[in-house]
Amino acid sequence: MFKNYEKFLSDFDEILLLLKNQQKKYIRCKKGCSNCCEKGNYPFSQTEFAYLTEGFINLPYEKKIIVQKNIQNLLQEKEYSDKEIFEHKCPFLIDKECSVYKYRGIICRTFGICYYDDISKYVRLPQCVYDGLNYSEYFDKENNILKIKNVPKINLRIDRVLNSKLAQKYNLKCEEIRPMLDWLKK
Repeated sequence: MFKNYEKFLSDFDEILLLLKNQQKKYIRCKKGCSNCCEKGNYPFSQTEFAYLTEGFINLPYEKKIIVQKNIQNLLQEKEYSDKEIFEHKCPFLIDKECSVYKYRGIICRTFGICYYDDISKYVRLPQCVYDGLNYSEYFDKENNILKIKNVPKINLRIDRVLNSKLAQKYNLKCEEIRPMLDWLKK
């Protein structure tokens, strides 16, 4: 069912590895850092979410229980939240590690990388720049200016990735994109 999507992810991950290697002097990501998974709304396409669900199905029973409790708690919190955009810790994050890492979405794969958003016409930086992590040594917070010249001209927004030539190569279509919790509602 997911053969084309997995081939796409393999090629996409190679592109991301090249970008990360080009930007490695700016990136502080390492095992145990889960900063990008601690606060977000995690947009997923329908295919990505179905693939993530496959990862959940393959989890050991104990981890499934933890994830299910996390989801239940977040859905309750969201119900009582008055925020327009409900940001939260990813329910698949257990002990600062992604329990479904192989099955993670495009948004998760691109965390930590800086790129030029040709739709919004600005450089997108990872949120952790404000926490003194990725790109922080090259970012002037006061003036909101990134002091590097080699920002990749590739747009890593989920809608752009799923409408790219690479996605077309594998007959993928950009379907509806929703925050993760919206897919998780019963």
